[in-house]
Amino acid sequence: MSALLVAAGVLAVAQAVQAQPRYTVSAEQLQQAVAQRFPMRYGVPGLVDFDIQQPQLRLLQEDNRMRAQMAVVVDGPALERAHRGAFDVDFALRYEPSDRTIRAHRLQFRHLRLPGLTPQASDLLNTYGTAMAAQALQEVVLHRLRPQDLAMADGMGMRPDSITVTDQGLVIGFVFKPL
Repeated sequence: MSALLVAAGVLAVAQAVQAQPRYTVSAEQLQQAVAQRFPMRYGVPGLVDFDIQQPQLRLLQEDNRMRAQMAVVVDGPALERAHRGAFDVDFALRYEPSDRTIRAHRLQFRHLRLPGLTPQASDLLNTYGTAMAAQALQEVVLHRLRPQDLAMADGMGMRPDSITVTDQGLVIGFVFKPL
């Protein structure tokens, strides 16, 4: 009889875990949200200007991160002519409760690729890459949850917690609010 009660208790806990609310954000919604901030211009006065175009987002499920690939035009007094290229930035995601947003954070800048540029000029521009990436995407809002999106979880005494990157988009998990 006690084994039956334990089994019933385990089943009830498993069903409760599966019944916890989840919120999904599609890859298309993420792309639309980030597109609103671009094109963007970042410059190092008297040296170089970066015109950054709308990023193409990729979901990195295996790393639970995202990647943004951005086309860029680099021009300025330090260069003989304008150069077209691209750079990548990987980032994690976090939930900001003050405004119910999902934001990019913990950026990792990838190499700036500018074909036809001398190695010295390329090295110089890559030194500014981290600052440029931070300017372009650090803490950028990828999605804002509406009050009605959180109504069921709020009613259950829960708040957003985990953000899981999937092939289709993001899945936001919830945990119980502290007492």
